[in-house]
Amino acid sequence: MFLGTYEPRLDDKGRLILPARFRDELAEGLVITKGQERCLYVWPIAEFTRIAEQLGRAPVTSKAARDYMRVLYAGASDAVPDKQGRVLVPQPLRDYAGLDRDSRDCVVIGTNTRVELWAAETWHDYLAEQERSFAVLSEEVLPGLI
Repeated sequence: MFLGTYEPRLDDKGRLILPARFRDELAEGLVITKGQERCLYVWPIAEFTRIAEQLGRAPVTSKAARDYMRVLYAGASDAVPDKQGRVLVPQPLRDYAGLDRDSRDCVVIGTNTRVELWAAETWHDYLAEQERSFAVLSEEVLPGLI
């Protein structure tokens, strides 16, 4: 399970140093994809394979499924972290998430089965907005569970 918030920086080559707590689970390999709200998803290879199998069961006649899979897979990049726990984030994915050469500050968050990588400014803006409605959302998302 991936938990917590970390604020690393991308290095000059566009590599992310994975938080130490995430490295064991990602050591066998990972897949980086475009995520929602302009973040990147970092999936352990086994979890990405599970998601891909589920998506593969979607009917080919579903335009929404085709569109989603095209964007997901076309931008995906697989990698194995090096011995220092670094992984290259390809330029097109950095561009999508706003991780540009001027600001390599980023935020890495654990979201249970995946990791999300955000441009620091984008994350802080998103979090400020979402924290306002967090208490109300718990009643909608988890009715009767908490």
